[in-house]
Amino acid sequence: MARKFGNAEHPPPDGRVRQSQALTNYAPGAMVDLLHDAVLVGGLDFWGKDSFAKRFDEPRLRRRLERQFPELRDDKPFVMPPEGDERNPTRRCGIQVLEFPSWFVCQKPSCRKLVQVGPGCETRANRYVHDECKDYLVPVRFVMACIDGHIQDFPWARFVHDTPEKRARCQSRDLKLHEGSTGDFSELVVVCLGCGQKMPLLAATGEGASRFTCEGHQPWMNTKVPCEQKLRLLVRTASNSYFAEVVSSLDIPEPPSPAAAVHEHWSILSSATEASLPHLRAIAHVGAALKAFSDAQVLEAVRNKAEKRNPPPEEPRTAEFLRFIAAEPERAGDQPPEHVNFFVRRHVPEQGLPAGVARVVLAHRLREVRVQTGFTRFEARTPDLQGEYPEESLGVKVAPLAEKPRWLPGIEIFGEGFLVQLDEAAVRAWEDRPEVQRRIHTLLGGHAAKARALELQGRQAPPFHGGRLYLLHSLSHLLIQAVALECGYSASAIRERIYCADRTAPTPMAAILFSTGTAGAEGTLGGLLAQGRALSSHLARAFDQGRLCSNDPVCAAHDPSSDPTERYLHGAACHGCLFIAEPSCEHQNRFLDRALVVPTLGHEGAAFFRERP
Repeated sequence: MARKFGNAEHPPPDGRVRQSQALTNYAPGAMVDLLHDAVLVGGLDFWGKDSFAKRFDEPRLRRRLERQFPELRDDKPFVMPPEGDERNPTRRCGIQVLEFPSWFVCQKPSCRKLVQVGPGCETRANRYVHDECKDYLVPVRFVMACIDGHIQDFPWARFVHDTPEKRARCQSRDLKLHEGSTGDFSELVVVCLGCGQKMPLLAATGEGASRFTCEGHQPWMNTKVPCEQKLRLLVRTASNSYFAEVVSSLDIPEPPSPAAAVHEHWSILSSATEASLPHLRAIAHVGAALKAFSDAQVLEAVRNKAEKRNPPPEEPRTAEFLRFIAAEPERAGDQPPEHVNFFVRRHVPEQGLPAGVARVVLAHRLREVRVQTGFTRFEARTPDLQGEYPEESLGVKVAPLAEKPRWLPGIEIFGEGFLVQLDEAAVRAWEDRPEVQRRIHTLLGGHAAKARALELQGRQAPPFHGGRLYLLHSLSHLLIQAVALECGYSASAIRERIYCADRTAPTPMAAILFSTGTAGAEGTLGGLLAQGRALSSHLARAFDQGRLCSNDPVCAAHDPSSDPTERYLHGAACHGCLFIAEPSCEHQNRFLDRALVVPTLGHEGAAFFRERP
């Protein structure tokens, strides 16, 4: 992302972002702090088409997203974020940004006036200057946004003149921001220099902000839509100002299907009937394609395609899980063939696997595609166990990246890793133990408290997925920290992918994939792939680390249903034991409880691993 400096000698840009960050922290609609000002990243219509680094496809992910984005019909609908040109920035390269907010405050301590900038404002060294005291202006820290993702400038003049009578008496926009001696939020006061009216900024929080109705501004798309939501005060650099919604899929081989064979030979099979199909099979290449399928399967696929009936959507995580557990045993000299993006082998150690572990699969080569579909503000939506986002989640509306996107921003991650599958019989026996059921009941109480808190805000809590998710997620975080000590990658470079489905599902799942897409970038002390062969030692280290937290007994005694800090979705979990870097975690460090994994102070009987592996 590069700023436009005209035709003059180009100074270096104020900041740079990686291509992957254009899907997360600095994606369309996100606010970005530059060195001397602030900007809002433009939507997809403001991405420079001439500098698209790469267009690519992932069929399974494309089929999933076509249901949500009907315009997504290109053969290669995913686009790598474009590269900027620092030497010659133009509107046709990089990603355009717009200045936001438009209100600035004078840096001079004796002035501190609020100024709305625009064309014609005085500048010096590419920075705005206050025309009265000639000191520099800096962007204000505060804007207004609504739960639907719309965003606009803070209404300073209307805020300080908080009643129609006051606004009728004074039309002045000559405003000043008093910040007090410490700059603490509680000391911020807005003053009208025209009438002397004062208003503490604290009055714009909570119920005080509810008097402002959203105007539906979507500046990243240069559009405005009707909106009846109430505005909320938002700090530009706050962690809840932007949550990118990203979906991902592993590039796994497509299983043979009659629908694919019919699609490939549609010109011949479009008129197939029960009587004519045997004759059509006599055509050599058609017969070879249909060899694995019965006449009934082929005719059903022909009818579905003719009537434009889509097959039932597949469960994305289940499809990946089945490919992993179908991996062939590892053999000496196994190497992934060239141009193969999914190559996995099952590791069978001579001494056997630790108790409770059914399978270890080494992923020599993986290709993961991540695509951004939208974003939220104030609250991140929670994906379900298949990695999908329900249409209604938390009462939060997803803001779009463009009005009718024909393509979506995405990246390809090529890497390695290993998968650990727990023994299904052992997991079921663990779930049936009374100590475990009592612990899960405690966690369910925390979820109910979270639901009550959200209900007061007119929102819906994420579903409770049971103790199996807490077990897998907590074990994942313990193993990531243990493996990071040996593999040459930091914990933040290792990413989890959880395969979870309870015993009532058609395909029960209890597995975790650990992967990295930065092979060799942080060291090669053995690599992540090789750590799957040393799972026993990593489990032993994770067991030791999880038994005692530096915050025990406070951490172990945490009751999620009555926590004044509102950590309702955690059991025995905190920054001292289970929390890891945000990019590594699928669930924003929620749904964690080490008491379900290892014996924990006061909860020794609920552990899946009751003895050191």
